[in-house]
Amino acid sequence: MKKFGSNLKKIRLAKHITQAQLAIDCDVDVSVISRIERGVVNTSLSNIYSIAKALEIEPKELFDF
Repeated sequence: MKKFGSNLKKIRLAKHITQAQLAIDCDVDVSVISRIERGVVNTSLSNIYSIAKALEIEPKELFDF
């Protein structure tokens, strides 16, 4: 979970997207994005697909760590 979260954060920052903007684009609370990035929670497949779509990447890229 920590590696997934770290990779998500790296991709998000490379695209100059804030946690707040990503949360809005994914229709989740910003605290959800924060907990995922910190590796505190496991996230659902539907959230993974929403995050990938918002970042304009393939879901598998979130697992490239």
